[in-house]
Amino acid sequence: MSLKGKVALVTGSTSGIGLGIARALAGQGADVMLNGFGDAAQIAALQGEIAVASGVRTGYSPADLSQPSQIAAMVRETEAALGKVDILVNNAGIQFVAPIAEFPEAQWDRIIALNLSAVFHGMKAVIPGMQARRWGRIINIASAHGLVASANKVAYVAAKHGVVGATKVAAVELANDGITVNAISPGWVLTPLVQKQLDDRAAREGRDVEDLKHAFLTEKQPMAQFSKPEQIGALAAFLCSDAASTITGAPLSIDGGWVAQ
Repeated sequence: MSLKGKVALVTGSTSGIGLGIARALAGQGADVMLNGFGDAAQIAALQGEIAVASGVRTGYSPADLSQPSQIAAMVRETEAALGKVDILVNNAGIQFVAPIAEFPEAQWDRIIALNLSAVFHGMKAVIPGMQARRWGRIINIASAHGLVASANKVAYVAAKHGVVGATKVAAVELANDGITVNAISPGWVLTPLVQKQLDDRAAREGRDVEDLKHAFLTEKQPMAQFSKPEQIGALAAFLCSDAASTITGAPLSIDGGWVAQ
């Protein structure tokens, strides 16, 4: 499998799942445009690390994906810096937890804008170029919550269900244009942010962190094991390969059996 000569734009890729995906695609030879928030020096170091490790070109866009005009500008910036966009990974997302009756309207609007509307605007911006080249891969990062629900997460669950639906529509529309569109639906993923939250909670409650992890995982998943960002990245890389050229419109779970129940 080789993605040499391809260009990938990965949103929310300065940390966590997005960074795992960016590294995996670069590892297969794709030039990568990063996007996300963070310390400028640390992001520059990430760019250099990926470029050196994989021998690819890298770029960075600070676009705020809650603003449609900035999404379009980010795509143009990628095309100007790296030549095109062959692969779009819509990964950026946020969360807020509260019962529906108490859920702040501003948080609903914020989550829908970033987790769902940004997926639409990103796809709309890259599809014409992909159609012109007769090749493209769009991967939308959904969630187990794109297939099932949990209490107190109304905006996130609604947005991720919407991402799965939008993925299916795009796949049907583009089925004969050389473009595949799929969704990856992770369960619990052990990112540095999640690890810190678990460590802090264990310290606060005087609990063993491994016991806390087990309880946290098995509340939802039969498999008491976190997925890792690099595993999500490996699945994304496979979906970009020729071997996956007839996989489209699929919500692919990587969730320790969460939605199998």
